[in-house]
Amino acid sequence: MLSLASLAALADAHRADLGHPVGPLLIGGRSFDVDTRPVLMGTVNLSRDSTYRESIAVSIDSAVRKARVMAAEGADIIDVGAESSTAKAERVDAVGQIASIVPVIERLAADGIAVSVETYEPAVVAAGLTAGACVLNMTGIEHQERMLDLAAEHDATVVLCYSGAGNVREVTDVTLDADPIPGLLEHFGHRIDLARSHGVERLIIDPGMGFFYGNLTDPLTRARHQAGVLLNGFRLRSLGVPMCNALPHAFDLFEEQFRTAEGFFAVLAMLGGTSVLRTHEVAHVRAVVQAMSLLSTDPQA
Repeated sequence: MLSLASLAALADAHRADLGHPVGPLLIGGRSFDVDTRPVLMGTVNLSRDSTYRESIAVSIDSAVRKARVMAAEGADIIDVGAESSTAKAERVDAVGQIASIVPVIERLAADGIAVSVETYEPAVVAAGLTAGACVLNMTGIEHQERMLDLAAEHDATVVLCYSGAGNVREVTDVTLDADPIPGLLEHFGHRIDLARSHGVERLIIDPGMGFFYGNLTDPLTRARHQAGVLLNGFRLRSLGVPMCNALPHAFDLFEEQFRTAEGFFAVLAMLGGTSVLRTHEVAHVRAVVQAMSLLSTDPQA
């Protein structure tokens, strides 16, 4: 049972990690104080294999329309991807990804919308940043040095996603029986140093809870693990960079109300110190963020 007692025990066990500030998040020409309010990253999927059907764009025009709606609803960034990270999704090569996402990025950038390109392919990174994306959502490490060089050339913000293999399409397992945070600290510590050595200073880390893992196929086991990582996220803030988390939708828990799930997990993520909430349900999550902010305001101040 998730309770005040369990949250208090978590805080007591890692009290030294509470309250670590992170610097402002720089995206394009904007600066966000993520210790005051988390940034909202809306998600548009150009792959029909996405598990979140409502986020799928069936055409370039559809993707642009969905992104514009999300921006109007309060999304600070729109994350655009052309290949689903689920295990059974069809592979899309770099040429196919570029053909799908570049027209979308160009049109959104022309609207003044901050766009993130999600990929692990250097050619897609180059095309996306040239088209006007200001964020690289890096979902692989096999070619990360080349991708970091490209990000530095464009002064792009980089999301370093956890990857246990060359890219997120290579299925790996996660640590379930032991505390995953020390391993994440080590993983990201090395990669942050590498990114900075390549001239990238605008950095975000993502523990990778939105990706498929071989030992997280049981829905309840997956949701419990995701919730645990979200709540323990404050222990990663000692790295000094903002943290992004994809909000779970946990269909087996919420069933026909699954579109409300991301709002529930947004509360856990915010309690755990998440700086960027990656969501398919921007309007709902924005309302949750606003409510959390208003409820934490001292009426006597």
